[in-house]
Amino acid sequence: MSDIGQRRVLWLTPDKPENISVGRQRIADELSLCGFNVTVRGTNLRTGTRSLRERGEYDAIIGTTRAGAVAATVVGKLGGVPVVVDHVDPIRQLYETQSRWLPWLVERLENVSFRLAAQVLYVYDEEEERIRQLTDAYSQTDLGVDYDRFSNPDESARRTASDHLETLDLDENISIYVGGLEEVYNVRPLLEAMDHLPNWSLLIVGTGSLEPVVEQYATGRDDIEYIGVVPHETIPGYLHQADVGVSLVDDPHTLKILEYLAASVPAVQLDGRARARFGDHVTYCSLDPSDIAHAIHTAGENSVSDATHDFVRRVSWSTIAEQYESVLRRVITETA
Repeated sequence: MSDIGQRRVLWLTPDKPENISVGRQRIADELSLCGFNVTVRGTNLRTGTRSLRERGEYDAIIGTTRAGAVAATVVGKLGGVPVVVDHVDPIRQLYETQSRWLPWLVERLENVSFRLAAQVLYVYDEEEERIRQLTDAYSQTDLGVDYDRFSNPDESARRTASDHLETLDLDENISIYVGGLEEVYNVRPLLEAMDHLPNWSLLIVGTGSLEPVVEQYATGRDDIEYIGVVPHETIPGYLHQADVGVSLVDDPHTLKILEYLAASVPAVQLDGRARARFGDHVTYCSLDPSDIAHAIHTAGENSVSDATHDFVRRVSWSTIAEQYESVLRRVITETA
C-alpha cells in the first residue's frame, strides 16, 4: 500500500443528477488537498458492479445514505476494506414519503451497515439513539457551505447569471428556490404563493419528479420562471440576483439556507425543526400559500446581518472535512 497521505478512497453517494446535492464532492475536494485520492461515484447497478470489481484498489470506502451506504458495506466486506458510513438522511424522511414496506427494508439494511462499519458519521440528532444501539464507533458531523464562493462569487458566475436573467421577463423583486423538485420540499405551496405576491417573480432552479408541474405553472404565468439545472459553480451568481431565498422542507440541516445566507440573500424557512438551529437568522412560515407570500415579502424588507454571516461562516466544508480526514486516517491505520 501507498504512504498514508496518498491513500485511495472510494466514495459512493446517492445517484442524483449532476449539480444536485454536491456537498459530498465538496468534502472530497477538501480531502484531496490533504493528500487523499478520492473517487466519488453515484450509486446504481452499473457503478456498484464496477466498484465490486475494483474493491482491492482502495484503502477505505465511504458510503452515503441510503444506497451508497449499503453498497459500500457490500463492497467493503467482500474486499476487506474499512467502511465509513456517511449517514446524512434520517429514516423518518423515507417513512414520510414512501409506502411502508420500502422504509422498513431500508432501515434494516442501514442497521446492518451501521453494525459493520468501522465508523458511522451522522448528521441528525434523532438518529443517534438508533446508531448507538448498533455500534460504539460513531460521531456527529454536519452539512456545510462553501462560504467564500457564495459570499463573493467570481466574475464569471455573476456574468453568466446576469446575462441569463436579462433574457427573462422578471419583476424587480425576485424570490428564488434552488433544489429538488419533489413533494417533500413542498414546491406546490410555493408556486401557489405567487397568487399573493404582486410585483414579485419566482425563479426556480433544479430538477425532480415535479418538473412537469413546475413547467406547467411557469408556462401559464408571467411571474414564475423555471430554468432547470444550471452548473453548480454558477449558482452563487444567480443567488446574488435574488432578493429572497426560499426553503419549505421541515429540516434543520438543509444546505440551501446556508447558501442563501452566505450570499446575503434573506431566507424564508418552513417553521418547525429548523427554528432551534437558525433562530432569528431566517423568516419562518407555514405551508399556507398566503403565509409563504407574507414571509417572502417580510424577508425582502430585511438584510442579512453580520451576526448571521458569522453564524454561516462557522459551518464551512473545510472544517467538516477535517473530521472526515481524521476518521479516514484512523480506520485505515487500524486496518493496515
